[in-house]
Amino acid sequence: MASRIEDYALIGDCETAALVGRDGSVDWLCWPRFDSDACFAALLGEPKHGRWRIGPKSQAHVRRQYRDNTLILETHFETAEGAVTLVDFMPPRNEESDLVRLVIGERGRVPMRLELILRFGYGAIVPWVARTEDVLNLGDMVMVKVIGVDRDGKVKLSRKALLPEPEGGVPAGASAGGGRDRDRDRDRGDRGGRDRDRDRGRRR
Repeated sequence: MASRIEDYALIGDCETAALVGRDGSVDWLCWPRFDSDACFAALLGEPKHGRWRIGPKSQAHVRRQYRDNTLILETHFETAEGAVTLVDFMPPRNEESDLVRLVIGERGRVPMRLELILRFGYGAIVPWVARTEDVLNLGDMVMVKVIGVDRDGKVKLSRKALLPEPEGGVPAGASAGGGRDRDRDRDRGDRGGRDRDRDRGRRR
């Protein structure tokens, strides 16, 4: 079931926009333009109609804010295990549109969960999923990174991202750590800036 409309925050790149819930779920995104069909449409139905959720496995206290004078959204989760911040934004585009999600461990070690379900045509169409040369193997250390759509309407995940199964979203477990873990991973990011989440994920 979708969140209340007042629980969503907006991010965008001036040519389209996404709605992000307090639970870290992107439940609405028409891509690559405002007048395109939605590929995340859980807002109007159920999770199976498309969403991208990143959040703690356990119950969390949530607070959110935008960075000053930007549409960069920061969602801070406080759990019994520690604290983690999810940073969401859509950078100004050149030829492609990107949705960037960074997971930053602040304190302790917080078990995280990722679920990516792509559904085109407002939740009606299950996409084909193809391997590329950048695909990682099961058990590899991976980071939640950038997802983007090109001019041909193909959605691409960056090299260190999780690829869903063709027939549904694949839940992936992870732990976001603060302190030394965060410092050690500081320089690993690329297009989206400093991405400091290390994710042991299932991928196809």
